[in-house]
Amino acid sequence: MKEIFIDDFNESRKILEEFINIPDNFEKLEYAGKLMVAAIKSGKKILSCGNGGSMCDAMHFAEELSGRFRDDRQSLPAIAISDASHITCTANDYGFESIFSRFIEGVGSEGDILLAISTSGNSVNVVKAAEVSKKKGMKVVALTGNNGGKLASVANVEIRAPFNKYSDRIQEIHIKAIHSLIHYIEKNL
Repeated sequence: MKEIFIDDFNESRKILEEFINIPDNFEKLEYAGKLMVAAIKSGKKILSCGNGGSMCDAMHFAEELSGRFRDDRQSLPAIAISDASHITCTANDYGFESIFSRFIEGVGSEGDILLAISTSGNSVNVVKAAEVSKKKGMKVVALTGNNGGKLASVANVEIRAPFNKYSDRIQEIHIKAIHSLIHYIEKNL
């Protein structure tokens, strides 16, 4: 049965190699990193959101910036939209599709960044958050998979995992992109 593990790791390696072999991906990562660094240098913040495992990735991104990643440094302004009381209150009063956008309406400001994460690119609440962010004058960095979905057309920059069969493989590319963005931010502040 260890073949399951070997197959999983080989499939992950194949998808990572495919991502690496698309040079445009690194240009997009650099552009996203520059947007984030510029926002922080201007006294702005980065908000992040996603559903399920993507919410965990959004939380991980924010805590690495506000806490510590590799080196000691000042805390950086990053907030994952993940507060259970906000989410359940908003879902109850406005519907699940508004859980992220409602937070952005209250907390987002012009010049902030939204890191919007959706493996399909079609999560209605994430797309709505991106649309509200753009209306507020925020920049949107999207992590997607499949064909990028509706989120791809709303984002200022979209970083897409080159896979569409299972969301866990897409999330593996997303967490590598997240760690690379955090590393870039730390090195450029």
